[in-house]
Amino acid sequence: MNEVSAAAYLARLTEIVDGVTSTQLDGVHRAADIVARSVRDGGVVQAFGTGHSQATAMEIAGRAGGLIPTNRIAISDLVMYGGEDPATILDPRTEREPSLAQRLYDLAPIEANDVFVIASNSGINGSIVGMAEVARKNGHPVIAITSLQHGAQVESRHPTGRKLPDFADVVLDNGGPFGDAVLPLPGGGDVCAVSSITAALLAQLLTAEVVRRLLEAGDTPPVYLSANVPGGDVHNDGLLQRYAGRIRRGG
Repeated sequence: MNEVSAAAYLARLTEIVDGVTSTQLDGVHRAADIVARSVRDGGVVQAFGTGHSQATAMEIAGRAGGLIPTNRIAISDLVMYGGEDPATILDPRTEREPSLAQRLYDLAPIEANDVFVIASNSGINGSIVGMAEVARKNGHPVIAITSLQHGAQVESRHPTGRKLPDFADVVLDNGGPFGDAVLPLPGGGDVCAVSSITAALLAQLLTAEVVRRLLEAGDTPPVYLSANVPGGDVHNDGLLQRYAGRIRRGG
């Protein structure tokens, strides 16, 4: 019987992380070229994820050590900025609704030179696929962070039958297995997921390569300081003024 323990999880996670770092760097470099070009042109990175993939969007948008020209789109925007009843988004299956994508896009402070980073472990839910489709239709590059193994084994929930990678300019595979969890249980099923960790790793690798490109171009990268260090708020507020009205924080 396979062991269920912290040590077993670390061993499996290390194996998957090694796989991600050995196979995905080419994609990270291609994605960084796209994002750096957008940032240098005054664009903003629009990050979107639902369910636990909201954590990946938060890893990209609005965190210490990350790029300032980043904005997180969330299903809660329908309530915060669209005036909808909060009850309409409480059902966890809301993310499966394809029509949400256009509504969220219309509510967001998006401009033509923005780039989208869309995270979804499965890559099949209607709002996720729909957002990638809407972004591409409006001329925005799309970078997907997803599990290719999981996505290959499930059907799309979008009317087109297509999945997130089908609309992406670059696909970054988080290396997660089908079902995400990695330690088998004696009675069936698995425990301890990995996609949030590997997706966060990909997000940080992408950030590092974007900043490297900005530095090589002679630019000063617009990067957040932690708000919890002296001078953090002053530093961040000054840079945020460049993107007034285009970046939302909170929610």
